[in-house]
Amino acid sequence: MSDNTKSPVSPWSDRLELGEGARWRDDGRLVLVDIFAGRLLTDDGTARLRTLAQLPVPLGAVAPIHGASDMWIAAAGTGVCVLTHYGDVTWIGHIEQGPTDAMRVNDAVADASGRLWFGTMDADGADEAGSLYRVERDGTITRVLGQITCPNGPAFTEDGTVMYLADSSLSLVRRYDVDPATGAVGAPTPFADFADSGAPDGMTVDREGGVWITHWGGRAVHRYLPDGTLDHTIEVPAEQPTSVCLGGDDGRLLYITSATYEMNKPDPFDGAIFTVRVDVPGFAAASFRPEGRVAAIVEQYR
Repeated sequence: MSDNTKSPVSPWSDRLELGEGARWRDDGRLVLVDIFAGRLLTDDGTARLRTLAQLPVPLGAVAPIHGASDMWIAAAGTGVCVLTHYGDVTWIGHIEQGPTDAMRVNDAVADASGRLWFGTMDADGADEAGSLYRVERDGTITRVLGQITCPNGPAFTEDGTVMYLADSSLSLVRRYDVDPATGAVGAPTPFADFADSGAPDGMTVDREGGVWITHWGGRAVHRYLPDGTLDHTIEVPAEQPTSVCLGGDDGRLLYITSATYEMNKPDPFDGAIFTVRVDVPGFAAASFRPEGRVAAIVEQYR
């Protein structure tokens, strides 16, 4: 990848406490969340992001629902729900009881087969209290991986055969082979190590299989080749970059969220959402494809 990438700019005046979950929908819309505010946000072409919905619990991330332009499946609070832009919420299910009383969901994404994957963590950072869950198209929730302290991602290749998952507390991103037919996950292999400073946070994969990873505490976004080689670094004028997605008319506009979380004196661009053009395009966020009882929930809102 060339090194002529311009510096990120911030088109919006918003400053978020914990901006996360940036997703580019196939209908040409950006959505993202402010986790602790419970807000789902979108860009409507003005200087401020518009609030689509707000929940009374932390909102980790959403994925679009196939065929339902104004509905999302959301990882929120301690479970998963169908969320409409009117703010209607129907819960699909909740996670099993964790090792502490302070569990909450974190990041989430749909895969190419139409499932949702989301992580959980202890809100107070208890070691290895979190897990990775898979939500089947009928709403069945399965615990896939355990003993994760702060899961971020996951991110999938376009065909859904490879998953990348960060444990930010370990400063490590791991790679997993995935069977798209069953959702079965293979053994992990180390992919990217951030032990020198900061931690990996949200990420996305582009059409060449490059993995874009935000560097919380490192003021940067890094692109890694599929073999784990660091290919490119974009410096970000915010201390805590949190998530990325690729979108825009040609898929080459990189969106970067950031946070002011636990910052006593944020700098002017901390908590901002940035854009920067890159060489390799991405693809729209995969959609959750509901079946059975989840399809019935979606249908009642049409």
